[in-house]
Amino acid sequence: MKTTAVTKSDLEASVLAVPPLARNKDLSINVEENRKLIRHMKDGGVSTLMYGGNANFYNLGVFDYAATVETIAELADADSWVIPSVGPDFGKAMDQAKILRDMKFPTCMVLPLNFPATPAGAARGIARIADRFGRPVIAYLKAENYLKPEDIGALARDGAICAIKYAVVLDDPLQDEYLKRVLGSVSRDLIISGIGERPAIEHLRDFKLTGFTSGSVCVAPYLSTSLLNALKAQDYARAAEIRALFLPLEDLRDGVSPLRVLHEAVTLSGIGDMGPMYPMLSNIDDSSQLAKIKAAAGQLKQQDQSARNGKAGAHKAA
Repeated sequence: MKTTAVTKSDLEASVLAVPPLARNKDLSINVEENRKLIRHMKDGGVSTLMYGGNANFYNLGVFDYAATVETIAELADADSWVIPSVGPDFGKAMDQAKILRDMKFPTCMVLPLNFPATPAGAARGIARIADRFGRPVIAYLKAENYLKPEDIGALARDGAICAIKYAVVLDDPLQDEYLKRVLGSVSRDLIISGIGERPAIEHLRDFKLTGFTSGSVCVAPYLSTSLLNALKAQDYARAAEIRALFLPLEDLRDGVSPLRVLHEAVTLSGIGDMGPMYPMLSNIDDSSQLAKIKAAAGQLKQQDQSARNGKAGAHKAA
């Protein structure tokens, strides 16, 4: 597992996967099913694993935190990078950061707290969490009123943050005045697009962000990696073709619940049994929704496998 300090090359080397976390009926971690999911992603070219919202770290306490992150780290390959999350409330984040301080993770992501929080208070909290952790952290921007751009710049200059996951959802990602202001305060080398494949083209092509995170990469890692490679090569027509393949599943995630739909999609596509969702979330039990998720995830997985087979066939023919 990567243990060295975070660099721009780390942020752009792989799609930053944001996977769910498989659990047994008693809510303990299902080691083998998580191993299956990690192996599936690694076979598709994904080497960065960010455990945050989709893994429901929001509700993960302090008592079992060390065992959880240690288990995940043990499942990762030697050349993979694991990013755990802390928070979202300040007290829990400080306790979790103290636990991580004695581990080898080069960074962690601070989950955003919507209430009770103010921009100045959130900035002060992130600085204190980074100090407790002893290393720079990743800030997670989900709303325009969470952190002021000038405070983000100060956190970067002070060495408190090593990256920013930018996940402010807009109907038109090109019309993003807040992102423009953030880019006026901090280097774009630190910012990764944090909303999956849907805005990835605009974020990397027009705003020159460094990379992107994805949940649906769990189903189609080869295609998501191909999208990243197309963007690096500035082949935007190819990138648009690949992105279109993700939209049926992404539409379901946006329409129902990004976390819950992804959890079921991984299970229903046969990649790994994610089991019960960790409270305070619950599994989807609507049969019509499950049927749609199974169809969309199954189709995306099949398209991913076809793309892999086509690449292998091309190499064999050569």
